[in-house]
Amino acid sequence: MVQKKSVSVQIKRIYENISDEDGYRILVDRLWPRGISKETARLDEWSKEIAPSTILRKWFNHDPEKFAEFSNRYADELTEKHSELQQLINRADGRQLTLLYAARDNKHNHAIVLKHFLDEHF
Repeated sequence: MVQKKSVSVQIKRIYENISDEDGYRILVDRLWPRGISKETARLDEWSKEIAPSTILRKWFNHDPEKFAEFSNRYADELTEKHSELQQLINRADGRQLTLLYAARDNKHNHAIVLKHFLDEHF
């Protein structure tokens, strides 16, 4: 039996102020966000591998009407990345895990799907 490692996950736009409560900060976008330097981002990690595939990202194109289908397709992709996600949880080492994204829409983006997936499976 695999024991789950407890971790608290939050999502945050990378353009928001950095906080001590952010814990382990990971950018989960495949593309680097515009206008942010690597120094000001203060990331612990940039994980392009767990971001939606390029094909899926382009298909979705931030269209709220496609979000439900996008969520299902992205969750399917995430099931194939169990090892990478487990390693991420381990690197957070019990600290708050902050998933950073650049999308303007805070209700229809991949970080929401990723957080939900992590909460459900880890």
